Amino acid sequence: MKQSIRNLLAAFALAAIPLAAPAWAETPAATTAVAERHLKPALWKVADADTTIYLFGTIHALPKGLVWLDGPVASALAESGELVTEIPDAPAAQQQQTVRAIGLLQGETLRSLMSDADRAAYEALLARLRIPAEAFDPLEPWLAGITLGVMPYAMAGYGADDGVEAVLRKAALAKGKKQGALETVEFQLGLFDKLPREAQLKFLGEAVRDFDKGTAIIGTMTEDWGKGDSDALARLLNDEMDDPDLAEALLYKRNRNWAAWIRKRLDQPGAVFVAVGAGHLAGAGSVQDVLKAQGIATSRVQ
Repeated sequence: MKQSIRNLLAAFALAAIPLAAPAWAETPAATTAVAERHLKPALWKVADADTTIYLFGTIHALPKGLVWLDGPVASALAESGELVTEIPDAPAAQQQQTVRAIGLLQGETLRSLMSDADRAAYEALLARLRIPAEAFDPLEPWLAGITLGVMPYAMAGYGADDGVEAVLRKAALAKGKKQGALETVEFQLGLFDKLPREAQLKFLGEAVRDFDKGTAIIGTMTEDWGKGDSDALARLLNDEMDDPDLAEALLYKRNRNWAAWIRKRLDQPGAVFVAVGAGHLAGAGSVQDVLKAQGIATSRVQ
């Protein structure tokens, strides 16, 4: 998992992750104004005689000032009767409650699970971030790793309210469109919670060691996404996932599940706009690859 912590918390990171950080761990967002920029992220479609399913890769948190919901993307959403995202929209407090129900230790503390060397590095990072050393003690290692992993987003001025899902949901709500989801928050967080303890601690250790690299990864990811360069995104996000079990659980199995959903949805007439993490629509084993293997073609719209 040499780069998996950075990659998993990037474009194809679980949709619940930007909401996972406890309130006491929030980092103030950067206040530097961002000039308006027009982007052209990738858009695909799957279609038969009476059904069109648009596939749009998302980044779950973005800075302000990015304009991408225009042109073919805006037309595709306008045409669609339903917006489908990874998880349902829900109030932040409700999602925080779910996170805490799944991600708290029972009868243990986080730092007691660490080796001396890992604990020292972890405490040094928290001190630098001005977070009390005991602040994360109740958290499962995976949740502490996610909490640290999303902090560079806030520090770089990225926010979930400006993320792709939030913008799409607002636009869909304004037009009275139906909204659906492919998974639940409980399912997504459960993917991490079911990891063996050793894997969770390794996950946390990488979040600590790679913390200062997060901002650069986020910037490159946003540039590649904004140019619609799915090959570059695949190299950045997926190619370094060298833990086969983790890659299977978090990426490839879900891609197969979503491809099956798309194949079944083609039996119903109408247009649907499906928005999922960009890494799921990039590289080998992507949703498009799975569909192609099943004889279903996708075409690039933008």
